[in-house]
Amino acid sequence: MAKDIGIDLGTANVLIYVAGKGIVLNEPSVVAVDTRTGKVLAVGSEAYRMVGRTPSNIRAIRPLKDGVISDFDITEEMLTYFINKLDVKGFMSKPKIMICAPTNVTEIERNAIIQAAEKAGGGQVYLEEEPKVAAVGAGMDIFQPRGNMVIDMGGGTSDIAVISLGDIVASKSIRIAGDKMNTEIVNYIKQKHGLIIGEHTAEKIKIEIGTAKADKDDVKQMEVRGRDAVSGMPRAITIDSNGIAEAISDTVQLIIDGAKEVLEVIPPELASDIVDRGIMLTGGGALLKNIDQVIADALTVPVIISESPLDNVAKGAGILLEHYIKNPKLKSREK
Repeated sequence: MAKDIGIDLGTANVLIYVAGKGIVLNEPSVVAVDTRTGKVLAVGSEAYRMVGRTPSNIRAIRPLKDGVISDFDITEEMLTYFINKLDVKGFMSKPKIMICAPTNVTEIERNAIIQAAEKAGGGQVYLEEEPKVAAVGAGMDIFQPRGNMVIDMGGGTSDIAVISLGDIVASKSIRIAGDKMNTEIVNYIKQKHGLIIGEHTAEKIKIEIGTAKADKDDVKQMEVRGRDAVSGMPRAITIDSNGIAEAISDTVQLIIDGAKEVLEVIPPELASDIVDRGIMLTGGGALLKNIDQVIADALTVPVIISESPLDNVAKGAGILLEHYIKNPKLKSREK
């Protein structure tokens, strides 16, 4: 028998949940391709190690941009590779797949995601909105008649939603998240220090000393190596966490503004529930130091970081898939 799977098809990472086993795969959404032959050379972690370090004939491609498919063929190759690696296909049957998408994807983008999952070896494919799935994965009971608010900060998008009775009441998806923060760190270090760094280095800086709020009493420092913008020679500098807070402040503010817009349009009863229950933060962005405090201060609502923010979407996809299989009248798209 084929094993049913939930897929978090993220801009930065792909996570796959297998029914009965939990999350069994977590790899970067990167594919290395030989531009001369078009042949795929590496997928996932192996391809990620090549980013910024490849000869001219090899390109490390991220097939998803801002949460949606920007390169259909490469996405299909990537999903096929991961599904084959997990050996979830049955002798005579194909796995049912639950896959997630940002709340504001177009019908064309929805069809592209479903098609990619079908061509990669899926049987029946379900598509669900990311914040709803993240809320389920974070342990929220979204099927009750009460307001649940979730902010899912991924690599390409930040999805904000208020959910009640199993459906989204109000939502906003902004194509600003972790990748945008990396870009801002790259630009900040170039402007302030005249040093050019790569995407890998920016991600490492964000993880090690990144913070959403400057703090004079708790300053972390880190040595960063790159290329001098003027001389072109390798150079090392020391940066601190308060500088990174300054670099990413615009992105953090845009996410807060998006949350305010959602809160402004929901019914007062649901707003009252959210004041009582708080906002759940999920996704990789939830791991940024002090992000919960900054959002809570701006919205005057309690903010909780989920227990395993990186896994919530994949885990929620698996749980919702089982829910849909038991309730076949619910929406689906079959081959």
